[in-house]
This record gives sequence, C-alpha cells and structure tokens, in this order.
Amino acid sequence: MRVLFVHGAGGYLEDQVMADGLSDALDASVDYPQVPDEDMSVEAWAGPVRERLAALGPDDIVVGHSFGATILQWVLPERGWAPRRALLLAMPDWSPDGWDVAQYVYDGAEPDMDASLHHCRDDEVVPFEHLALGAVRMPSARVVEHPAGGHQFEGLAQAIAAEARGA
Repeated sequence: MRVLFVHGAGGYLEDQVMADGLSDALDASVDYPQVPDEDMSVEAWAGPVRERLAALGPDDIVVGHSFGATILQWVLPERGWAPRRALLLAMPDWSPDGWDVAQYVYDGAEPDMDASLHHCRDDEVVPFEHLALGAVRMPSARVVEHPAGGHQFEGLAQAIAAEARGA
C-alpha cells in the first residue's frame, strides 16, 4: 500500500508530521509532494496531484488535508482513478454558507471510490461546521467526527490509519 498525501495551503511543513504519522501507522510509503503556494488556483494544484494519482494502484489510498482535500474533491471525480479509498481531512467549505470563495466551490459529481470526511471538533483553522456542509456535497461519504485533535489531527494517526484500511 502507498499513500498519496496532499498537504494544505501553506501547510507543507506542518502537515509533514501527519503524513509521517500515517506512514508509520500504516507501515506504508507516503508520496508527499510539495505543491507551491505561489499559484493557489485549483488547476495549479490539480496538475501535480493528477500526475501522482496516475501512478497509484487499487490498494493505494489518497489523503488530502484542508486545501489539499478541496483539490481532491475536484480531481477525484474526473475519471476512474485506481485507488479505491480517499480520506478528506478538515476540508473547507467554500460556498456562501462557508468561507464564500467562489473559485474553490465544487458542485460536480462525487468520486467513484470510498470516501470519508474527517474533522476535529476543536479545529482552530477550518470551523467544525464545514464538515456538515461537506457532507451535503458528498452525501455518500462516510462522516467521521473526532472530539479533539485540532486542525493537524494531533494524536489521531492510528484512527485515520484504521479508516484508511477500511477497518
């Protein structure tokens, strides 16, 4: 099993701890590309993600954190990617009910794979209420609420790894 981990905006260094924790918990290699923050357009981020997704197989998983989860929400439905599982962590809602940034609002199809939305109640960056808004846009996704862990899901590597394994 391999893991593609897409970090959040400006979060490459901060998200490294989470990516390493998942690698250890899953005993799997993690592909952790650094996406530059100079161009925050969906397409600038989606290009490198598509390249990495194309190299994955059905036993691999995809994890996106915060803005990285937003990018996965756009890219995963584009075609039948090989991975069968995606975890979207602390995904912001960009609609008028959330942060109201039209360029990031995705209103298309859901991914053709098992997906789960995770959010910590004490997230200090993306309000917890965004989880319910994401669930409306992805009604077939499993919704997982974590009582604590903040925006970085501190101490939750094992729980997220269990979800990644489908346990």
